Amino acid sequence: MMNSQPNSIAELMQRANDMAGVSLGDIANEHQLNVPDNLKRDKGWIGQLIEMELGATAGSKPQQDFLHLGVELKTIPIDQSGRPIETTYVTVAPLTNIQGLTWENSVVFHKLQQVLWIPVQGDRSIPVANRKIGTPVLWSPNPEQLTALQQDWEEIMEMIALGQVEKVTARHGEALQLRPKAANSHSLTESIAENGLIKLSNPRGFYLKINFTHQILTNAFG
Repeated sequence: MMNSQPNSIAELMQRANDMAGVSLGDIANEHQLNVPDNLKRDKGWIGQLIEMELGATAGSKPQQDFLHLGVELKTIPIDQSGRPIETTYVTVAPLTNIQGLTWENSVVFHKLQQVLWIPVQGDRSIPVANRKIGTPVLWSPNPEQLTALQQDWEEIMEMIALGQVEKVTARHGEALQLRPKAANSHSLTESIAENGLIKLSNPRGFYLKINFTHQILTNAFG
C-alpha cells in the first residue's frame, strides 16, 4: 500500500533520510510485496517501491513525481565506489508536433528543475532484497549544468526536426542523450522524415549520462 503524499519538502526529505541504510527487502516487507530474484524482468521495481514508500503519485505521467512540491524522484543504482552504473531515464522524446517547442517549456526542463536522488546499491552480486538505500540528495541544476542540458536538448531536437532522428547516437550530448525507449525493436511511432513528411521510427527517450549524474553525487558527497 502506498504511503500518503508528503505535505512539504521537509517531510519528503525526512522520509528519504529515514530510508538511508535500510534494505529493499525490509521496505518491501512493510508494503507486503515480494522481492524479485533479479531485475531483468522487473526493471522498474526498485523505483516503484521507493515511490510507494515516499508517497509519489505521478507514476508514468509526464510531470514531476511530487508535482505539489515541484520535485522529481529518481532512484540511481551505484557501484561500491558510489559511481552510477547506468544512465538515468528522464522522459519520452517528442518526435512529431515539435514546432514552437522551446527548452523552457519542454518536459525535460520541467522534470529536472528539482530532483530527489535516491542512491541504491546496484552491484548484481548483492541479492535484490539485501541491497541498501543510500543518503538522499535534493538537487537543482546550477547555471553551468543547466546550460549543458539546454545545449544538448536543443541540438538533439534540431536533428529530430530535420528528420535525422536515426542519426542521433548515444554519443551525442555531454549531459543528455537520446536512446531508443521501447520494450523491443518492433515498437514503432511516428517521427519526422527528412522530406518533412511522417515516417515510422522506434520511440526514443531522453537519458542523463553517467558522467553527469556521477558529478551530481560527487558534488553532494565530495
